[in-house]
Amino acid sequence: MEILLISFEGDKPGPAIGAALQNLIEEKTITLLDLIFVSLSADGDPRIVEIDDLPDRSQLPDIELGELGLAGLDDVEELASELPPGASAAVLVVELAWARHFASVLAASGGAVLHQERIPAPVVNAVLEAARWRLLVSSAHSTAEQ
Repeated sequence: MEILLISFEGDKPGPAIGAALQNLIEEKTITLLDLIFVSLSADGDPRIVEIDDLPDRSQLPDIELGELGLAGLDDVEELASELPPGASAAVLVVELAWARHFASVLAASGGAVLHQERIPAPVVNAVLEAARWRLLVSSAHSTAEQ
């Protein structure tokens, strides 16, 4: 299970975000367990809205949640404190479907996950860019020697 804090422009996610989330659910990539919207006023006061309390669910019409309440108020308030004043975000609690199956097979086989680490996308992108740059320089160097 993972808790994600995602930001978006404006006070609600656009239709593309809702569609992408729906696709992940339909493809059984994730199970969406809980979804809460948060915003931080210009004064730094958090506003927390559960999905069932949204005044307009038109961008998330078919999303059903597995376990409301997994993201507790304390968790959501702590995550909201990471937002800059005036920003909006959503807290998603998701279960990675592949991980659920893999974990059950691993446990049945007597195995266990000994370490797990998520590498942030900016770090991955920087490493890939550096590797591309090294390859480009190496290729240019090889061509120049010929």
